[in-house]
Amino acid sequence: MLRVLAVDDEKPLLEELLYLLRSDPRVRSAEGASDATEALRRVTRALESGPDGPDGIDVVFLDIHMAGLTGLDVARLLAGFARPPLIVFVTAHEGFAVQAFDLKAVDYVLKPVRPERLAEAVRRTCAQLGRAEEVPAAAAAAGPPAVSAPRPPAPEAAVADRGPEQIAVELGGVTRFVAIADIAYVEAQGDYARLHTDEGSHLVRIPLSTLEERWGARGFVRIHRRHLVALARIDELRLDSGTTTVRVGSAELQVSRRHSRELRDLLMRHATG
Repeated sequence: MLRVLAVDDEKPLLEELLYLLRSDPRVRSAEGASDATEALRRVTRALESGPDGPDGIDVVFLDIHMAGLTGLDVARLLAGFARPPLIVFVTAHEGFAVQAFDLKAVDYVLKPVRPERLAEAVRRTCAQLGRAEEVPAAAAAAGPPAVSAPRPPAPEAAVADRGPEQIAVELGGVTRFVAIADIAYVEAQGDYARLHTDEGSHLVRIPLSTLEERWGARGFVRIHRRHLVALARIDELRLDSGTTTVRVGSAELQVSRRHSRELRDLLMRHATG
């Protein structure tokens, strides 16, 4: 059975990946690391403990785009070890596949991760380690691995509005419904958007421009290429040396020059409306 380390600096995506890995009976353990430094520290400890030690790692499921060292950087560093763990890249970007396989990656899995695709990556890893048939008897008797069950909704599908007032988000295989009225602002994060509420944040795989088009009628306005804000949640607008910012709760967000005048006009109309 596999001992897995999953590495991703996006906490919701890491939790989803760990959930899927732990659902596979061929995986004995799956632990997470939130950045490259932590991942390298864990792998070093695993190698020091030996292949049969308590901290052993057979394979690293590795994101590519991370703050600091990238997943490719980590893979290059691991290649310098005498007995490095296998590597499976898990990424939203197709353009690094050639580099990944040059680094002897076992597989290259695209986000959003489909359970059946992840199961195939686990199968390839087991085959390379000579463990293709290593499934616990109890799990074999129970039937196919849980991870190959029908796929839960992908993040793109889960973003659809639930009626006029809610949005569905996925986390760890569980669908939660967030009231759109509770969302103070939205932040672009690469191919994803992070929805900020008073209680926390939720990551969804959908472009900010799509949410801008979908939620414009609900009072959300674009203030920057990275931010979409609920007009009613703006507490303060500040002009300082030609720079415009807004305060939304405890967050201070910059307003781009091309959105500044339009935002001021909207706030004035909202205040006098």
